[in-house]
Amino acid sequence: QVQLVESGGGLVQAGGSLGLSCKASGRTFGRYAMAWFRQAPGKEREFVATISSLGISTSYADSVKGRFTISRDSAKNTMYLQMSSLKPEDTAVYYCAARAGGVSQASDYNYWGQGTQVTVSS
Repeated sequence: QVQLVESGGGLVQAGGSLGLSCKASGRTFGRYAMAWFRQAPGKEREFVATISSLGISTSYADSVKGRFTISRDSAKNTMYLQMSSLKPEDTAVYYCAARAGGVSQASDYNYWGQGTQVTVSS
């Protein structure tokens, strides 16, 4: 069982930066691929970024590529999402997720956090 808790959301102006964290419980953090998803009001949840269990492999949605950076620190059982050049369309609830096995851009993750709100004003 893995519990995930996101933090770091908030209100930021367009063009600004914001960092999110996802703290995982348990001793098996290093066995899980991790990801960020987001869901804007009235829209379906969408993939943002994923990172492999050892942090070697990453992939991003085209909409955030070059602006967002995913990383993880196994010593701290924490995953991060550094967001820059933020746009109003990045406004959403951001969720972290974990899955046993390799990375995936689908929503086939075993564990989910409760989400953290990111609002980008124009």
